[in-house]
Amino acid sequence: MTLAFTGCVGVAGTLSNNLTQTQVVLSEGNFQVVDQAYGEVTATYICGIGGLSKKALYNNAINEMAKNANLHGSQTLTNTTVHYSAKMITPFYMQTTCSATATIVEFIK
Repeated sequence: MTLAFTGCVGVAGTLSNNLTQTQVVLSEGNFQVVDQAYGEVTATYICGIGGLSKKALYNNAINEMAKNANLHGSQTLTNTTVHYSAKMITPFYMQTTCSATATIVEFIK
């Protein structure tokens, strides 16, 4: 009976900055940090069926983060970090969450 109610949680993180293909030089003091952007997507799997693939979770979290950033003018996202967490409630039910965060910088020169 206790086996049916035990759960497991796994967490993984990756660091990437492939949102844009533009080279940015941030060492000259020509920028200011404006804010942080955040996006999160959750998928549910029952008996291993349903939800999204890991790549789709990643892309949706990045898109949600970019939408929430509300960039304008000379602002861009840097230092994008993506975290995955998986919760297994029972052997048949699993929930995976992918969250993405980035720093919003604005160029001032």
